[in-house]
Amino acid sequence: MTTAGGLRDAADDRSAEASSSCAVSRRAARRLLRAWTIEDLRRLAEKRLPRAVFDFFDGGAEDETTLRDNRAAFERVRLAPRTLTGVAQIDTASAILGSRSKLPIAIGPTGGVGFGWPFADVGIARAAGGRLWFQAYIFKNRDITMRLIERARQLGYDALMVTVDVPVGGKRERDFRNDFAIRFRFTPRNVLDFASRPGWVLSVLRHGMPALENVADLAPDAKSIAEIASSVGSFWDAGFDWDGLKETRDRWPGKMLVKGILRADDAERLAALGVDAVVVSNHGGRQLDGAVASLDALPPIARAVKGRMSVLVDGGVRRGVDVLKAVALGAEGVMLGRATLYGVCAAGEAGAARALEILRDELVRAMQLSGVRSVREIGPELLAPSQ
Repeated sequence: MTTAGGLRDAADDRSAEASSSCAVSRRAARRLLRAWTIEDLRRLAEKRLPRAVFDFFDGGAEDETTLRDNRAAFERVRLAPRTLTGVAQIDTASAILGSRSKLPIAIGPTGGVGFGWPFADVGIARAAGGRLWFQAYIFKNRDITMRLIERARQLGYDALMVTVDVPVGGKRERDFRNDFAIRFRFTPRNVLDFASRPGWVLSVLRHGMPALENVADLAPDAKSIAEIASSVGSFWDAGFDWDGLKETRDRWPGKMLVKGILRADDAERLAALGVDAVVVSNHGGRQLDGAVASLDALPPIARAVKGRMSVLVDGGVRRGVDVLKAVALGAEGVMLGRATLYGVCAAGEAGAARALEILRDELVRAMQLSGVRSVREIGPELLAPSQ
């Protein structure tokens, strides 16, 4: 499996040691074993986190219509299963970006995860294993962006993922209502909110606030980590365009993905530019409310670039059968965002591993019930005709 995310600073080893020390209690471990679905993990995360932190992860932009439609798009797809195919043995291995993966799943980048659990990024990466991709936003200060990309190259990251669907930050109104907004400030509302979750507060007191080394240079005058985290969106480069992307492609010698594409013509242009993969994504409904659901945008993009580049999709994946549906519609695999995020916020690395275990078990069962023995056998013929 592949994990897409950022770099860490020289404190890697200390962070890894601290991550392993954030063990869950026996009671929490029992609750985790009783989590049978991603929604169960979501509820556990909601119980543990302050409202402002949970809503930061869980919420979307404005009326959250795209957030809801991402999930509804999977629910609209119907399957026409085969029978009598002999499904005692199931092979979930897949090829993602030209390399073998145990599952047709990659872990997508999610910001601010350390606010949910200490060193959550390390925990998710450990639970996933496999290759590392570096996800880059393009900042107004291009030198900072390029330094990060060069550092990823030197550290041997397998691929570069450039996220292009956030020229400006979306209007996430849950954050405003929770006083969790640019610029972050402590208010009676959010102080009381934090105090209502003493377990989370003790965790923060024990391990400290997450260190955001990658973006610290963007706000050297910031007075706190929270202020940096809540202000990152203001540093994105709204002027980044095709010329800038070509320059980035020319400077990165390895494989490159572009995340945040919803149009077939954009995907075709990326293929012509030499991009290796596209992630069909509306940023989990967190940016433009009213954007098309990622799964609905997938088929025309997959048809347009078939054979020329890899295609992944994210947004709304909550069940193993969702992975099967995405592959049937033309994706090599899916990228997870909130699914593993709920798990890690509920119980750290063990929670992230439980999320992956749930999805794997559901995928195997869905494949058996659909009459396919391997991911290679999943194709459009499994889709029921549209009504």
